[in-house]
Order: sequence, then C-alpha cells, then structure tokens
Amino acid sequence: MTTLYLVRHGETVDNAAQILQGQTPGKLNEKGIEQAEEVARKMANNHIDVFVASDLWRSIQTCEIIARPHLLGADGLPLSDEQIEKYIVTTPLLRERDWGDFTGKFIPSLPKNPKDWPSNIEGLEKMKSRAQNFLTWLKVTYPDKTILAVGHGIINKAVQSVYYKRPMNEIEKMTNAEVRVLVL
Repeated sequence: MTTLYLVRHGETVDNAAQILQGQTPGKLNEKGIEQAEEVARKMANNHIDVFVASDLWRSIQTCEIIARPHLLGADGLPLSDEQIEKYIVTTPLLRERDWGDFTGKFIPSLPKNPKDWPSNIEGLEKMKSRAQNFLTWLKVTYPDKTILAVGHGIINKAVQSVYYKRPMNEIEKMTNAEVRVLVL
C-alpha cells in the first residue's frame, strides 16, 4: 500500500496579489513560509519515505521546508538547504495548469466563461492525463512507500479527480499548505 500526502504549496506573492501564476516559478511570501513551517511541525512525527515536488519553485520551496525535520545528518543536526535539495524529487507532472495568455494577469479581471478564454490554456483532460501519469509513476516507482508530494491547486484537484473517479468540479479546492491523504 502506497500512502500519498498531497500538499498544496504555501501562499505566494502572486497568490496574495491575485495574479494567475500558472507555470511560472512563484515565490512564497512570509505567510506561505509560515504555512509550510506549520505543516512541517504537524508532519514531523509522520514517517515519510520520499519527498516529491512540482518542478516549479513555489512547490520546491514548500517541500524543502516540510522535509527539513525529516532529514538529519549523521551528527543528528539538520541538513543544509543544499543537502535537502538532493532528497527532493521534482517532476513536471505536478506542474500547475498552463494558463497560456492568462498567465501573469489579475484574476478578478479575467472572463469567467471558458468560451471567452484563449485557446492556449491547458485543457482539463490533459491535466487529468498528467494526474493519472503522476499516480501511476508513484505506484510503480515507490511501491509500499509513504510519499509527501507538493503540487498546486488545480493539478492537485486533477489528481484527486482521477483518484476518486469524480469530475474536477466535485473536488473541493485545496487551500495553501493544506494536506490530503490518498492511499494508492
């Protein structure tokens, strides 16, 4: 049995400003760092075999903070950030939705009706395909392991949609630094 702790990255500068980040790197703000530190405290006593993150900086940054209490050197002291990076597996499968021409735009100013959206936005079926590939990759690569994976709001929704075999609009959006548990 493989256990997945699915986490959304902490709040970013662009989240707070209501800017659509899409597949840009992003950077945690102070609140996002505090959120990740809170998850690290709550998860400190949970056994985790593998740390995985989207290859976008905001997820890597969140994952590094959460992993820190789990990764100690031979001397029992915490590893440096550079050493921790070596223990985090990154994957583009967990990248956020590609918002095409909407990337970098102020969210409240965007049209709500998908019929009014540009054609270069990644479709939900493509996202669900990535989500299925992610779950398959985890089961094959890390069978019977406990994995903590840090992704993004919409791709995490797609992962749960595939897992629960339910439409994405029936999956509740994750808040920043929220953790959900899936048993694969």
